Amino acid sequence: MPRISAATVADHRASQHAALLTAAMEILVAEGPAGLTPAAVGARVGLARSSVYRYFSSTADILAQLVEDAIPRWAGQLVTATRDGGLEERVRAFGAVSLAFVTSPDYALLRAVASVDLPGECQDRLDQLHETMIEPLRGLLAEAGQPHPDLVAHLGWSILGEGQRRLATSADADAEVVTATTLDVLCRAVLSAR
Repeated sequence: MPRISAATVADHRASQHAALLTAAMEILVAEGPAGLTPAAVGARVGLARSSVYRYFSSTADILAQLVEDAIPRWAGQLVTATRDGGLEERVRAFGAVSLAFVTSPDYALLRAVASVDLPGECQDRLDQLHETMIEPLRGLLAEAGQPHPDLVAHLGWSILGEGQRRLATSADADAEVVTATTLDVLCRAVLSAR
């Protein structure tokens, strides 16, 4: 029987799973989606590839579980950012957190997920998680009396997506301009739409 490094088998499995997710994220950031394989993840933590399959069914499953881990963290940051202040201040805070995502290692997930064919159930779950990130903006707009908060929130999310894309490819000197302009356009677009 394999040795366990925790008080219970369940704790050991949870610890191993967390270590595998950490290793997967490190590989994804360093090598991109091409380097992310069950064998590479296992090697990083000292497990055989066959042992990794106890936790993940495929590379797509690894990505899906990384997303399951990351998106709730970011959604929580978006909720926290939109709690206080006036409406425009809260919309700007939502936008600023969304744009900050580009400087996070988690941003590698976005690029990786876009580059692979996820199984249908994984894509459906990703779509559900995506909605949790838009929800704080949708809620702000509904609270402000916007008659079409879902549509306007999604349009605003598109503006932020382009801002993220520009930030990911811009020089540091341009980052301030991209951020300020994106936040200005976001506020004008979502706060003036009626």
